[in-house]
Amino acid sequence: MDTALAEAFELTWPAAEYADAGGFRVGRGMGAGGRVSSARRVGDWTHDDIKAAIHQHTQWRQPPLFRAYDDDRALTGALAEHGFCRENPTAIMALETSALIDREIPPVTAFAIWPPLAIQREIWASGNINPARQKVMMAVATPRSSILGRIADRAAGTAFVAVHRGVAMVHCVEILPDFRRRGLAGWMMRCAAIWAAEQEADRIGLAVSRANTGAVALYRQLGFQEVAGYSYYARPAD
Repeated sequence: MDTALAEAFELTWPAAEYADAGGFRVGRGMGAGGRVSSARRVGDWTHDDIKAAIHQHTQWRQPPLFRAYDDDRALTGALAEHGFCRENPTAIMALETSALIDREIPPVTAFAIWPPLAIQREIWASGNINPARQKVMMAVATPRSSILGRIADRAAGTAFVAVHRGVAMVHCVEILPDFRRRGLAGWMMRCAAIWAAEQEADRIGLAVSRANTGAVALYRQLGFQEVAGYSYYARPAD
């Protein structure tokens, strides 16, 4: 994964606070999920740095958690030695923005809106995107927008998108269960791409759990290609 995409991935979904522990940067998530509550490699590291990162997590009263790319065998092996187990394998996918702006979106189907409407917050909350995660969106310092999706004459989907250095990243795509598999998510992604193009972003990316096979299939159908993969590493619960 190139530098611009890697930076956009981090800066469009920031932790509340960061602390460096040797070769790791530890995020303080404040209940906003693993992405912002994990330690990730930012340089050369040692086993003592792993211990220092664990200590920082403890200081912040959050469970020790690491995020490592799949091809970083040295780190994933070391984490296993320290008692960490792999969780939630995730793919990072990307596509040229131009590939998603070739069709006109049907009327009243998808809109770029900022700040998000109350109904969007309700849809996110119904899908486990809690107020702490929604607070992350408000902390993003780069250009940002929400995407509202409508179908059957009602609000049924929502997403968040932000841009950094010509790369748009989409986060928190949520469709109400009764309205899934009806094409709405695809139109919302196209709406996100149109907004991104207006911000002069030439690429659009996202992260998706490999276990979410329906979403992975949708993104592949739209033309997204996997550019990297990562997993979380946590210690088993006592």
